[in-house]
Amino acid sequence: MVGKRSLNRDDGVPYYRLNQQSGVAPDQSHRHGDLENGKHNHTPYHYSRRSLARSRLPPRIIRFQDAARTALEDLHRNQLKNALLSGIDRQGLERFRKPDHEIKQIKNKKLRAFYRDQNEKLNDWLEVDVVVMAAKWAINVNVAANILLLASKAFAAFTTGSLSLMASLVDSALDLLCTLIVWSTNRLVLWRLNALQKRFPVGRRRLEPLGILVFSVIMVISFLQILRESVSRLMPPHGDPEMLGYAAIASLVATIVLKGSIGLACRPIKTTQVQALVQDCKTDVHFNTLSLLFPLIGYYAHVWWLDPLGAGLLSLYIIYDWGHTSFENVTRLSGEAVDARTLRKLTYLAYRFCPVVEGFKSITAYHAGDGVWVEFDILLDENTKLSRSHDIAETLQYCAEGLGEVDRAFVTTDYAAIGPSGHAVDAEMNH
Repeated sequence: MVGKRSLNRDDGVPYYRLNQQSGVAPDQSHRHGDLENGKHNHTPYHYSRRSLARSRLPPRIIRFQDAARTALEDLHRNQLKNALLSGIDRQGLERFRKPDHEIKQIKNKKLRAFYRDQNEKLNDWLEVDVVVMAAKWAINVNVAANILLLASKAFAAFTTGSLSLMASLVDSALDLLCTLIVWSTNRLVLWRLNALQKRFPVGRRRLEPLGILVFSVIMVISFLQILRESVSRLMPPHGDPEMLGYAAIASLVATIVLKGSIGLACRPIKTTQVQALVQDCKTDVHFNTLSLLFPLIGYYAHVWWLDPLGAGLLSLYIIYDWGHTSFENVTRLSGEAVDARTLRKLTYLAYRFCPVVEGFKSITAYHAGDGVWVEFDILLDENTKLSRSHDIAETLQYCAEGLGEVDRAFVTTDYAAIGPSGHAVDAEMNH
């Protein structure tokens, strides 16, 4: 159990001793605990509990583009990459390697065996480093490819009048803008100064969903303009199909081939972060394939309205996609209640404290931006000592905050099952 003192049962036996008897070693860490087995996962906490929370949620319908989610995942991948690479000192390890010709000159048989064994260990560690460097390569190549392909799309879009190609260009440009917004807000969140900590005592993590909200508005307005242009081109009864130049076709084909190649090359790297990058490449391939097919088929089939129609359909989809993202962020910033699955998990956590509490008056969980805040109102015997009451409440708080979804947990204690629960405002509303 976590806390300044161990919790004892009524028979005086500490709970951590029960874990020892069952073969589970006691652990004082309180983050990411497995309550069922009494084990703990010491994975270091990094920026986004959102990504951890998402991994526990049911799979969502894959959408063409969700630059907010993609940018956040790119940011997490960069943080993971930097953390991993900072621990690799290849040159520092290589100085312990003994060349084969020097080993052969050693007369002591046991000493020769020692150096050969050491070289084999260095080879194994080098193999591990290669895997980590491969993850770094995948991340950096994808970022470089996005910048290069944006430049080629811009050149192609200005050499042709295709609206589908323009929609693809705007989407790519705003994706990079979203990455910049997420990176900037994340830096502001992590920027810790004493003056800022006094002004924002609980941190500034809600800057991240606010940044995504602002960007989603920009995204919707931009594609509304493309939709307006596509409708204006569809209004006349006749028109001429837009011809895609070789530069435009080459640009989109290069995007599809390069993104597809990066996705296939990254597929063998079985890490969550790189696999998310593979999914991002897959959505890029789908979007750019449609951006190429609409004007190309329209030109060769002499269907002039197919290109503006395709641009309008893509714009409608992105407007719907980002409108949903915007609404989602607004509701979460407004304090939306958590989903049933998260509430069940928190209820089960509370249930595991049944041996040391009399009951629970209420469990309230709601979003405060991307993270979740949860309030427990627990019942204790009126004769419970202050020290024991403190340990129970603090342990429940730490266990709840150890869950990936939870940012903050608040625990209040009570001895009467009948009476107001929660805050003063809640009590007034109930009456």
